Amino acid sequence: MKIGIVGATGYGGSDLLRLLHQHPKVSDITLYSSSQEGVHIHESYPHLTNIYEQVLQPIDIDKISQQVETVFLATPPGVSAEITEPLANKGLKVIDLSGDLRITDRGVYQNWYKRKAANQSIIDEAVYGLSEWNREKIAKASIIANPGCYPTATLLALAPLVKKRLIDLDTVIIDAKSGTSGAGRSPSEMTHYSEMNENFKAYQINQHKHTPEIEQELRQWDDDLPYVTFQPHLVPMVRGIMTTIYAKAKETMTEEFLRNLYKDTYANDHFVRLRPNGMYPSTKEVFGSNYCDIGITIDERTQRITIVSVIDNVVKGASGQAIQNLNIMNGWSEQEGLAFTPVYP
Repeated sequence: MKIGIVGATGYGGSDLLRLLHQHPKVSDITLYSSSQEGVHIHESYPHLTNIYEQVLQPIDIDKISQQVETVFLATPPGVSAEITEPLANKGLKVIDLSGDLRITDRGVYQNWYKRKAANQSIIDEAVYGLSEWNREKIAKASIIANPGCYPTATLLALAPLVKKRLIDLDTVIIDAKSGTSGAGRSPSEMTHYSEMNENFKAYQINQHKHTPEIEQELRQWDDDLPYVTFQPHLVPMVRGIMTTIYAKAKETMTEEFLRNLYKDTYANDHFVRLRPNGMYPSTKEVFGSNYCDIGITIDERTQRITIVSVIDNVVKGASGQAIQNLNIMNGWSEQEGLAFTPVYP
């Protein structure tokens, strides 16, 4: 298959290139950029020297449609809203890594993202690409709204409980931490070395744009969900997300019941790994991989459940899950191009 990556100079785009370069079903990759067209990719990313040295192409819809079959949009919010529809009209499959197509209510999107939403027709056509939970729709889709990094870690952790309606939804608290790569490559005061090194900070309190995405998807499983408390933090590392989630059980639950629920739920999901009883994952243990590792427990005195979920935000939270969705769309094994172990230490 011939693949295009629009926005190849961002972290998500460069990681897509890293993974797709060794994908056995991908024959050719063309890179597109609005900010660095005409530049060799290795000038932006020297680690690609003598590996991949293609010149970045301008974003021209007609040319893209002649060169590739599937396009990944690793673009900032706002770009995908404009170019997904014309790409799809040319017969291309589109996998969007931005947030432009995830929120089904245009008003909600505009309120949280502070920009104009995509046309409702293209939003309605897009399938939310949470791979483990939406395979049937993904397999038939031409447009994928790839989930955000925080929602991926959160939804995989909460889905078994919410789908079975086993927790009091008013008690859900999502305490999330991310490495700085989640903020993108463009420098900012918040991610500047002097500001972030040896520091730990909460940000966008009650304002993070992944909040409505998490709520929307949880409501697909339990429409009684009101709202959730979601709070992200930045930690002084590059890759990784840890979500520590707290929720109260509706009825008395044992540790054994809880663990069996998760074991049964993810028994056939290669990329979701449940930790043994009494063990909890850390971000380093999924570094550079497409795994989501989950540790769970319940305080049987208080009936409060604690879930620890970790992912690499650039892989399972972006490029890796996008490729997992590519595999599902084409009827390939989900492990194609992703069957590698985490980098450790």
